[in-house]
Order: sequence, then C-alpha cells, then structure tokens
Amino acid sequence: EHYGPFKELIDSYFLDYASYVICDRAIPSMEDGLKPVQRRILHSLKEKDDGRFTKVANIVGHTMQYHPHGDASIADALINLTNKRYLIEGQGNFGNLYTGDKAAASRYIECRLTPLARDQIFNKELTEYIQSYDGRNKEPVHFPCKLPLMLMLGADGIAVGLSTTILPHNFIELIDAQIKLLKKKKENLKRGNPIELYPDFQTGGIIDVSEYNEGNGKVKIRSKIEKHKNNSLIIKELAHGITTESLTSS
Repeated sequence: EHYGPFKELIDSYFLDYASYVICDRAIPSMEDGLKPVQRRILHSLKEKDDGRFTKVANIVGHTMQYHPHGDASIADALINLTNKRYLIEGQGNFGNLYTGDKAAASRYIECRLTPLARDQIFNKELTEYIQSYDGRNKEPVHFPCKLPLMLMLGADGIAVGLSTTILPHNFIELIDAQIKLLKKKKENLKRGNPIELYPDFQTGGIIDVSEYNEGNGKVKIRSKIEKHKNNSLIIKELAHGITTESLTSS
C-alpha cells in the first residue's frame, strides 16, 4: 500500500517510454514503410536537394532539427538506406555488404536522392505535416507513396517488448504484383490464384521458403560455395546477414 502511487507512476512512465520506442524509433509505420529516422532523412534530403551530391555530415546535421537523437545513429540509418540503393545515391566509401567493411566517416562521403525517390516519395498535396519536437520546424507525418517501401527495403528493429524483422523483396516482382492486384480490383474479379511473393536478398544465396507461412514463419538461407582446385573453395554468393569474413572464419 505504501508503494501504491509510486508503482502507478513507474508503470505509467514505463508504458509511455515503451510506446515511444515502438512508435517513434524502432518499428516502421504501415502507412509508408519507414521508421521516423528514415522519413526525417528523406525529408532533409528533399529540403537540401539541388540535384548535386551533399556531404552526409551536412544531411545528418540537418536531420537533427527533426530527430532528437545522436548523429551517429542518423548517419548509420542513412548509410543503411543508401546501401539498399532505391532511395539514396551515394558517392564515396559506403562500406561493403560482402566483406562487412564499414563506411568512411560522414564528412568524407556524399549523397543525394535517387530519381525514383524524387519522383515517387514526395507529394506536398497529400502529405500531412506536424511541428517538429522543438516547435521550430514542420516535418511529415507520413509520405504517401505508391511504392511498397516496407517490402522493398525490409526492416529490422528491437523495441520494448516488441521486435520486427521484415525481409526485403525483389523490386520488379513487387511492382508486377501491384499491377496484377490493381487489374484484379479494376475488373472486379473474385479472389482466384493468390500472388506468391518471397524474399530476395542483395547478396544472393539459396533460399528455402517451405516454412515462410505468408511472412509469419521463417526462411532458411545458404551461401553458394563451389569447390576449386588445390583444396580451396570459392564463395559465389552470400547468405543474407553473412559477410565473407564471418563465412571464411566459420
């Protein structure tokens, strides 16, 4: 009884904190498939966009007007988005997906929006804006977008009591599926053959989707390795999340 009000206060604060981490940091939004840091980076890139490359450090600084967190976490998110190749184009050393080498410092590398992002992500008439955390600027709530960004980019996030792992998919397969769905809707067809979509990874590899369960299950992935003369092996393709360094050492 003595700790009653204090316990309620802690419960309330913890719930607020957990909700914040889930909604405003770690888990992407269903509306546009983006986490807040990714949305703020894209918004900053659009504000700075003149067609030329801009230093990543400048974009990180600009993003901090909207994202009240560390510069390193913003730079990491920007580099991650750039390496997915769809929305941000990079110039300089953005690391190596195959070897696991890190990107150069953000003051040495440059970035800009891709034509795809420029044409498809931003639409002022459809975008709702709210005040940024300090009330000095406006930032987008979501980016209404025709592209299925959540399935294109994939997502990884650990929140409080909740985590997400959405695997990336093939861009052309996603667009083809969208066209088929839109045609079905237009022609008012009954649900016939369902569209099957499976994950696809930048580094290649072999995939077993027998337990995929429409995205709720799991997939097994394996690197492609070929025998070579003199008792050596050649790594041809890598499983998602594996690097040549970790594979060689294993």
